[in-house]
Amino acid sequence: MARSLVRTSSVFRSIGPLALRWAQLIHPSPNSSFIRTMVQALPWPFSSQPRDFSFPNSSWGPEMMELYERYNSQCEVETEGGRTKRGPWRRLPSYNRSLKFATGGVYLSKIIQSKARLFTRNCKVQGAAFEYVIFINKEQQKCVCALQAGHLLEGPPGHVHGGAIATMIDSVTGTHATYLTGPVMTANLNINYRSPIPLGSTVLLESSLSKKEGRKISVSCKVTSSDGSKIYTEATGLFLSVSVSHLLGV
Repeated sequence: MARSLVRTSSVFRSIGPLALRWAQLIHPSPNSSFIRTMVQALPWPFSSQPRDFSFPNSSWGPEMMELYERYNSQCEVETEGGRTKRGPWRRLPSYNRSLKFATGGVYLSKIIQSKARLFTRNCKVQGAAFEYVIFINKEQQKCVCALQAGHLLEGPPGHVHGGAIATMIDSVTGTHATYLTGPVMTANLNINYRSPIPLGSTVLLESSLSKKEGRKISVSCKVTSSDGSKIYTEATGLFLSVSVSHLLGV
């Protein structure tokens, strides 16, 4: 039994979430419940229930929480009959990795697959780097992001690195374009830095659709203080629609 558990654990470490499907094929019921329990007990990326980073954590300051509540409260609205319905805004879940494929749908190296993390979600210390949540409004074709910049994002002394700002602009506008048209790739980002962002502060990124023409999606984005009184950065982005097969290298 001990050897069996060691072998099962080794499989989970090597192929992660796919181990559940593999084990169910090799060991159908009654062992499937045992395998499922083991998967749920393992930490992400082996768990079938990854952590959603878009929810508040203890590192979020008052301004970050205020922005979160402002838009999250509009994700559901109450009707005259006292029931709730979907509101104009939607909070987008956010995880720390995406599934990696090689040409033909073959999985990449097990080491790369197990260690790969999204750039904006690769810090384990809460509040140290990118703390953000994205909301989208389909009717208005707008997207907003509340961002709290941690101390690991420093560029000029006491201020956020320009590359970190560009990263978040690309992430937010790319997410917005993807939501509107499906998978996209960044073709161009044009960024104007108007004022440095103090390290540790909370800012609001607002993305708006400018134009859709064939495969081209143009968006504009501005980065402001949480109350909108100061503009830190303005940008425009051009994205190209791509097929899923293109992303997978098929």
